[in-house]
Amino acid sequence: MGLFELLLLAVGLAMDAFAVSICKGLASERVTKKEFLLCGVWFGAFQGIMPLIGYLIGSRFEKYINMIAPWVAFVLLSLIGGNMIKEALSPDEDTPPGFDVKTMFMMAVATSIDALAVGITFVAVPVKVFEASHLVNVLFAVSVIAVITCVISMTGVKIGSVFGSRYKSGSEIMGGTILIFIGFRSLITYLDSSQTLADSDTIFGMLIPLLGTLLGAAVIYAKKNRISDSVRAVLVGGSSGIMLSIAVWGMIEPAIGGLGRGDKNGIIPVTVCFCVGVILQVVLDMVIPHTHVYADITEGPKSKLNSEIKVMLTEVIHHIPEGIALGAIFAAHFMKTEWISSSVAFVLAIAVALQNIPEAIQVSLPIREAGTKVGKAFFMGVVSGVPIPLLGIITVVVVVLFPNALPYIMAVAGGALIYTTIEEIPQIACKKDNDKGALAFVAGFAVVMLMIFLSI
Repeated sequence: MGLFELLLLAVGLAMDAFAVSICKGLASERVTKKEFLLCGVWFGAFQGIMPLIGYLIGSRFEKYINMIAPWVAFVLLSLIGGNMIKEALSPDEDTPPGFDVKTMFMMAVATSIDALAVGITFVAVPVKVFEASHLVNVLFAVSVIAVITCVISMTGVKIGSVFGSRYKSGSEIMGGTILIFIGFRSLITYLDSSQTLADSDTIFGMLIPLLGTLLGAAVIYAKKNRISDSVRAVLVGGSSGIMLSIAVWGMIEPAIGGLGRGDKNGIIPVTVCFCVGVILQVVLDMVIPHTHVYADITEGPKSKLNSEIKVMLTEVIHHIPEGIALGAIFAAHFMKTEWISSSVAFVLAIAVALQNIPEAIQVSLPIREAGTKVGKAFFMGVVSGVPIPLLGIITVVVVVLFPNALPYIMAVAGGALIYTTIEEIPQIACKKDNDKGALAFVAGFAVVMLMIFLSI
C-alpha cells in the first residue's frame, strides 16, 4: 500500500467521523474553539489508535473483532442519537450540546471501531511509504489517518454549527436520526451474510423518499400563506391514491402470490397479517400524541409537547408503514425473490417520494403559519420523513435474518397503509365541492398502478 492508497483509505475511514461531527455541530447553537478542536482530537486520535491496535494483535482476533464491531457501533450511536432526539423534544431549551468526556468517548469508539479490521489488513497488505521497517510505516500510516480525520472532523463541526445555530430544535432531531442511521448501516452490512445489501444502491434507494420530503418542506421558502381548501383536497387526494395503490398492488397482491403460489389458502395468513397491520396503526394513534392540523384534532395521550412537534408526529405515524413497505420490497429485490419483479423496489421508492411532497407541505406550512421560523419549520417537515429509511433498514435486517417472513411483513404493511389512507380520505372533503380531491385520488392510484405493472 503506497501513499496515494493510504490517503484514500484515510479519507474513507474519516467519513463516519465527518457525519457524526456534523451532527455535533447541528446540536450546538455555538461551538467554541476549544470544542471545535476537542472534537477533531477525539475522532482523530481514536481513528489512528484503532488501526494500530488491529495491526499489533494481528489476524488472531479478526473473527471476533468483525463480529463485535458493528454491534458496538450500532448500540453506541443509537443511544447517542436517541438522546439527542429526546433532548430536542424536551421543553427544556438549556440542554448542553454534549462535548463532555463520556459522550465524546462513546462517539469516538463508535466511529472508529471498524478501523480495527483495517489495522489487521496491514499485516496482509504491508504499508510501504518509506524504506524503513514495517512498524515505522504502520506508525506513519496511522498518523496520517489520525491527522486527516482530525481535520475533516473539525470541518464537519463547523459546517453543522452554521445550521445548528439557526435551527437548533430541528437540527438536533436531524442529527440524532443521522447517528442512528449510521449505526444501522454498520449493523446491516454485518448481518448481510450474502453481501447483497452491502451494495450502496439499497441504502440510497431507501433514501429516495426523503428527496420528496425535502422538496415538499422547501415549499415554505416560496409560499408563506395558508393553502386553499381546493389545493389541500388535491394534495390529500393524490397522496391517498398513491398510498392505496402501493398497499394493494405493491404489498398485498405480491404477498398473496408469495404465500399461496396460486393456492387459495394464501389469502388466510395475508388477511390475518393485514389485520395486524391495521391494529398496529390504531395502537400508534392511541399512544403517540399528534395533531391533525387542518382538522384541528389532537389524538393520543395528553402531553406537554409543543404543538409543532405534535403536527410533525402525525406524519411520522403515517410514514412508519411506508418505511416497512419500502424495506420489505428492497429486501426482496436484492435477495432476488422470484415472485417480485426486480424493478418494483425503485418504482415504489419513487411513488413514496411523490406522495411525501404534499405530506411534507402539510407539516412545514402549518408550522410556519403558527409563527415558527422558516428554517425550523423546514427542518420539522424534513424530519417527519426520516422514519421511512430507518424503518426500511430495520425491515431489511429482519428479512435478511428471516427470509420466509417477507410476505407476512408485506401483508402487515399493506394493512397499515390502507388504514392510514382511509383515515386521511375524509380530509379530501371540504366546505366546497370535493370533486378535485376525488379525481386526484383516482389519478394517484392509477398512475402508481400503471408504474408497478409496467415494471413487471
